[in-house]
Amino acid sequence: MVGKDAVRQAEMPDDSSESSGRNLQCSVAGASHTTATREPCCPESPGLMDAVVERENVRAAYNAVMRNKGAPGVDDMTVELLMPHLWQHWSRIKEELLKGDYQPQAVRCVEIPKPGGKGMRMLGIPTVVDRLIQQAVHQVLCPIFDGIFSNSSFGFRPGRSAHQAVLQARRFVADGRRWVVDLDLEKFFDRVNHDILMSRIARKVGDKQVLRLIRRYLQAGMMIGGLETVRTEGTPQGSPLSPLLSNIVLDDLDKELERRGHSFCRYADDSNVYVRSREAGERVMASVTRFLEGKLKLRVNQAKSAVDRPWKRKFLGYSMTWHMNPKLKVSPENVIRFREKICKQARKGRGKNLGRWIKETLTPVIRGWGNYFRLAGVRQVFEKLDSWLRRRMRVIIWRQLKRRFARAKALMKHGLDEARAWKSAWNGRGPWWNSGASHMNEAFPKRYFDDLGLVSLLDLVRKFQCQS
Repeated sequence: MVGKDAVRQAEMPDDSSESSGRNLQCSVAGASHTTATREPCCPESPGLMDAVVERENVRAAYNAVMRNKGAPGVDDMTVELLMPHLWQHWSRIKEELLKGDYQPQAVRCVEIPKPGGKGMRMLGIPTVVDRLIQQAVHQVLCPIFDGIFSNSSFGFRPGRSAHQAVLQARRFVADGRRWVVDLDLEKFFDRVNHDILMSRIARKVGDKQVLRLIRRYLQAGMMIGGLETVRTEGTPQGSPLSPLLSNIVLDDLDKELERRGHSFCRYADDSNVYVRSREAGERVMASVTRFLEGKLKLRVNQAKSAVDRPWKRKFLGYSMTWHMNPKLKVSPENVIRFREKICKQARKGRGKNLGRWIKETLTPVIRGWGNYFRLAGVRQVFEKLDSWLRRRMRVIIWRQLKRRFARAKALMKHGLDEARAWKSAWNGRGPWWNSGASHMNEAFPKRYFDDLGLVSLLDLVRKFQCQS
């Protein structure tokens, strides 16, 4: 590990020479994985771009890009090729940024299915160099804006999380606000008005070079099917700057809700306002819709927005019970989505060693899902999912034992008597039926899958709740 003194001495390259390339390599190798922080810059300060290209800030941005990896942009440059590219070109890029001459490349657009198969979502993938620069800008702007954001805004902010938003929502309901105004913004990232966004940024940023660079990123072309199209609105999902820009735009909504004295939670473009009656909720829905569409030029999706009981809606994947002191629970849609993902993974693991496949492929999926939903106080869903997961594993075992002779031998090996093993192997039923039958449950009980490393969702939740 390179010491702190060596890290401070490491320089970004000042020219394209071999020595400057070595300096860049050393600086990145010794960098901390913590994003650089600094005192908020004065809006009148003209030297904000100097802070963007400052070596510690760029080094932290490089580390963030490497951690996040991601697909290449329109130039097909991967993150592994970023360092050699910077060896040769960083001095030119830095000079262009300081002079205001830098021109971002177009954004490569890809479509991914929305959760639940409800249409497609457009993602914009900037080039690796542009991701580096956007990350560097983000690290400088974040301390400037984060201090003015609302305490009820939780998305994409340091020290804040979706869990905090969900817990605050539950507290509002427990306090008697048992109606929710669930606002859904239609294609929010595609509809952000550039002029409105830039005017909000200019309130805190006076450096014209930074403002010009952000405007160019907003207007960078979209590469779709080999053709570049001009973008006049929106900020592409997938760029490092977009989360911060979304918070800057919607901070006006937060301030308006605070001015009116409402209790609300916002995570990115998901906003829930909690009120005490349906009538109050209808008034809030109408007035907030007018505010969003009139002042921010954003459209509310009337089909997905509603005034309803909190236990009939979901927020960040969670729902809650109807009790006066409600418990959090996993929304049914997310349970279905989890099962579909496991089934998809299971189809890929049919011909592989079961133990190795569970540890390398299945465990990260289960652990990640369980850790996110560990706040749920309703445990039955985890018990049912644990049972269902083991049944899916028994399906794989039954299918891997393709011949009846092999199935009978495996059942006898795991404790069944010979007569019952042969009868079970010749029953003529399908894999799903056999996976739930008593012979497979006895031969491959829970402890068998525990030994293989299959994570129990119920155990994850219990462990967290015992520690908290």
